[in-house]
Amino acid sequence: MASALDLTIAIPVRNEEKNLPGCLAAIGKDFAFNVVLIDSGSIDATPAIAKEHGVELVHFEWNGEFPKKRNWFLRNYPIKTKWILFLDADEYLTPAFKNELRTTLGRDHDQKAGYWLNYTIYFLGKELKGGYPLRKLALFQVGAGEYERIDEKQWSHFDMEVHEHPILAGEVGFLNSKIDHQDFRGVSHYVSKHNEYASWEAARYLNLSSIEPNSASWTWKQRLKYKLMNTILIGPAFFCGSYFFHGGFRDGGRGLAFAIFKMAYFTQIYCKIRESKPS
Repeated sequence: MASALDLTIAIPVRNEEKNLPGCLAAIGKDFAFNVVLIDSGSIDATPAIAKEHGVELVHFEWNGEFPKKRNWFLRNYPIKTKWILFLDADEYLTPAFKNELRTTLGRDHDQKAGYWLNYTIYFLGKELKGGYPLRKLALFQVGAGEYERIDEKQWSHFDMEVHEHPILAGEVGFLNSKIDHQDFRGVSHYVSKHNEYASWEAARYLNLSSIEPNSASWTWKQRLKYKLMNTILIGPAFFCGSYFFHGGFRDGGRGLAFAIFKMAYFTQIYCKIRESKPS
């Protein structure tokens, strides 16, 4: 049997009794050296599930300032492995991903500081073929860096990094195999969640407008987004990107609806920005 990878898998959680058993089962007992749950005061069966699966649970309580959940873990937990993978409770490691990850981390040469990971996207009950791909820089070497710092000064209620990316010292690679993002909470949750995200995005944009932003570490998508944020064109631009450029048309009506939701989300950000500015 293959030995456990020199890898810590950290799973931020809060009341994840529905998703967590499947997430932990997909990881398996002997795949990673360590699996840790970073818990924000769960009141459901999450702690019991952690105990049942023999994984460690550490408690996190956000004080409204930097650092948030993932950076707090990087700074305060004694990580004993070379690699760290941040995984959400509704993200399930597939056999193809685990095989690619084992091959990649097993190399003694050409290792990167971190890796962008690919995820499936489910919308209206089925996996999308097109639309904006879901990618995260969620796997990197311990000590190579941490998530970008945003001093929110109480304007956000999210206790975990939302759209921040890790800032790493070194070259970044890509893994092709997808992690299965099994988010089936429906359209109502999607709308509610993205309303909160839109408020966060608008508040961050307004905060950046008052200072000199350090954009050197931004991804191309962040650069495009913040360039268009203060114009009504941001919604149509992201609709075209989702439906045409990223092949959302391949999903028929679901792809069209998904692109419309993307347009509505970014239009909502624009409106929140305009609403917050003096007329």
